[in-house]
Amino acid sequence: MTLAMGWDEWAAHDATALAARVRGGELTPAELAAQAAAAIAMTNPALGAVVEVFDDLVADPLSGGLNAEGPFAGVPYLMKDLGPTLKGRLQEMGSLLMRGNRASADSYLAGRIRGAGLNIMGRTTTPEFGCCSSAENPAVYVTRNPWDTGYTTNGSSAGTAAVVAAGVLPISHATDGGGSIRIPAGATGNIGLKPSRGVFSIAPHASDLTGLVSIQGCHTRTVRDTAAFVDSCRGGAPGEFMPYWTADEPYAELIGRDPRPLRIALSHEWGDYRAVPHFVQELERAGRLLESLGHHVEWALPQLDFRAAFAAQTTCYISNFAQTVNNLIAQRGLERPPEDLVEPVNIRIWEAGLNTSYTERARMQAVFNTTSRAFGEFFESWDIILTPITALPTPRIGTTEYLTISDNPSVLDWFGNLWRNFAYTPLSNLCGIPAISLPLGEQESGLPLGIQAQARQANDGLLLQLAAQVERAIGGRWNGGRKPDVHVTRA
Repeated sequence: MTLAMGWDEWAAHDATALAARVRGGELTPAELAAQAAAAIAMTNPALGAVVEVFDDLVADPLSGGLNAEGPFAGVPYLMKDLGPTLKGRLQEMGSLLMRGNRASADSYLAGRIRGAGLNIMGRTTTPEFGCCSSAENPAVYVTRNPWDTGYTTNGSSAGTAAVVAAGVLPISHATDGGGSIRIPAGATGNIGLKPSRGVFSIAPHASDLTGLVSIQGCHTRTVRDTAAFVDSCRGGAPGEFMPYWTADEPYAELIGRDPRPLRIALSHEWGDYRAVPHFVQELERAGRLLESLGHHVEWALPQLDFRAAFAAQTTCYISNFAQTVNNLIAQRGLERPPEDLVEPVNIRIWEAGLNTSYTERARMQAVFNTTSRAFGEFFESWDIILTPITALPTPRIGTTEYLTISDNPSVLDWFGNLWRNFAYTPLSNLCGIPAISLPLGEQESGLPLGIQAQARQANDGLLLQLAAQVERAIGGRWNGGRKPDVHVTRA
């Protein structure tokens, strides 16, 4: 098969550029889909990142209901195998229990994505139910980091992180309940925005209030692609519990202007958690870059009870995931999760969280409130808080202590171990504030290190403005212009 582009040319295009060429009549959505499918075939044996390609939508992208007049004009897109559903398509959630599960209807966001002109042509990997730091169960699949396949991508948007980093396609779906957009973006050198509450709908099965901490989004390689995705896919479905807000102007326009000089706080000491010294150095280096752009940068931290906040977050995860598992086994007429079909830690979470009381959840919500108010007070004086994306280096494949195949008998200890590494992302989910991972650092292993910027509620546009200013300052050379070992241009 003759492809429309060479691989260097393909990898040099972001989604916005590909869409412009389609609108100009140079390329067709089918040619783009064929190129992406070829890229998947070429890289997936090494990465284990794509669960399924929808061959019918490769052959005829317009048959899937995408809006060819949308801003992305038929650009290929992969859906994380968790969250938004596609009618008639498999959604297996990284779980043996869910093998063969087909969705009965499209979710609301799936319709928005198609309306934006994106061709949802397959599924990417995720850990079971999205509940751990890596898509890494040999009985299901093992997703590897394209920078070095001896390492994980982190998670839970594991497959998406790998394919965007490897140049397979420029944009792909991700979700984030505690860092699952930002953490894998940070480990693979992508841009990952967790938006504020009230941006992307999770209708019809949940809402920003019933889902509480989970949010939708994407991975990209350019700020303008992220901005265009938010502009075109945001908005609430009928019957949302809360108003969905809109920005004063499209982000695609906003990011063309530099932000005003900002007050930016650096931090890596979050309660009991500290970053390794090399990550602190990389954070300081990012701070110096921002100072050179005219921003005021110094060390500062919100005044809050971090131990109470992480304990509340843990209660939220245990009780939420327990109900998720319970709902899924109930649909199958089962009274408990089968040990041969559900991973051990997820069974323990189900046991620990199934009977969480209203009183416990009320205490949790009270801490959510005080934590959110503390961040709100902090952002009265500061515009941005900057942290490393993780506290510890990205684990090697086979580091089971972070996985739901772990033999750790204690759910609380297992979550406590997660926080030691992934300390800096969950509280923005708790508070509903926006946060973005930018590929500005490098780990001692050679893997990328994301630098996270967080801002007050509904200041998503400011984060994108700052990201675009940085992108211009470095000439678009995220990751210092380096490419991963597994990449379409290295085939």
